[in-house]
Amino acid sequence: MENSDSNNIAAVIFDLDGTLLNTEQLTKNILKEFLAKYGKVQDSEKEKKRLGVTFNESSLAIVNDYDLPLTPEEFGQEIIPMYHGKWLQAKALPGADRLMKHLHEHGVPFALASNSLRKNIDGKISHRDGWKERFMVILGSDQVKSGKPSPDIFLEAAKRMGVDPSHCLVIEDSLVGVKAGKAAGMKVVAVPSLQIEIDSYSIADSILHSLLEFQPELWGLPHFRDWIDNALPIEPIHLSGVFSNGHLQIADNGPSFLPDQIWGLYIGWAKFDGHKVSKAVISLGWSLGCCKSKRKIQVCILDGNDENEYDAEMHIVLVGFLQRSIRAGNILNNLDIVDEDKSSADAALNIAPFSKESLRNFLQGHTDEDNFAP
Repeated sequence: MENSDSNNIAAVIFDLDGTLLNTEQLTKNILKEFLAKYGKVQDSEKEKKRLGVTFNESSLAIVNDYDLPLTPEEFGQEIIPMYHGKWLQAKALPGADRLMKHLHEHGVPFALASNSLRKNIDGKISHRDGWKERFMVILGSDQVKSGKPSPDIFLEAAKRMGVDPSHCLVIEDSLVGVKAGKAAGMKVVAVPSLQIEIDSYSIADSILHSLLEFQPELWGLPHFRDWIDNALPIEPIHLSGVFSNGHLQIADNGPSFLPDQIWGLYIGWAKFDGHKVSKAVISLGWSLGCCKSKRKIQVCILDGNDENEYDAEMHIVLVGFLQRSIRAGNILNNLDIVDEDKSSADAALNIAPFSKESLRNFLQGHTDEDNFAP
């Protein structure tokens, strides 16, 4: 939890991949495809350990770990073009746009400090409206002596912003980045990309599931003013899968694939083929096993339908995030949907920007529009 002396934050420093953009989930199969060309099989445990390291360090380790007939430079030249198209498809992670806009509107300076090469950072954010202009400082690992977990990049960002490191707040998704922020003498909020390894982040000052849970007032920053009673409007998130016994099953790599940072209680609209659009509360969490963990999505239909009746394809659009998710604390399994959540959802879904009419206006021109026709 945050310490009592945390209320003197004057600037924020963001990581990029896995913190602001879903690039890591989007590109996770590229190395697997690349290695297959050389008859190699990807080791997922080795890749977890590389999360957040510099590109040069990662290239050297991959060449050595898989005994590739390439130099690290040749590896980079071959694999980077495979990433470019994916970067253009990368979406902002939940709460990222909201937080940056909020800080910008209140005159709080913020920087981007990534272990990516600077030219790759530019390629990742070039299509994001307003991002490049809002950052007071943008730094890549090739612009400092050492990348994370060295504190160099965070200290340089603070220096360029003219803010003492002790008054900076770092927001990171990787353990490498968290270590760098603490080494720089800064406060650190961790939003782990690998939620199931959340226990490894105990050195951070605060651990969140997503930036939707970030409370700026705890750090002496201006409050958010965009909650509508107990719900927060979000950029709509589309899910599709088979609904059975109150749960939605989605494919691990399909169009409804979710970043780890989507967790908690949401409100939205659900529809079965041939049925009306219904109000719904959705709880997203994890089913934790000894060797494997997977998504667990509970759906409660509010409009009188028997939610256990179906064993069929369901389409869902999440339109809001419930405040009770923040009060729940740092857990990974599902939050049970209680009467309080149902009442909050039922009330919110009658008003803009959560209403069915608002959803239809948003969906005009989108491929999911037909799924939510009245």
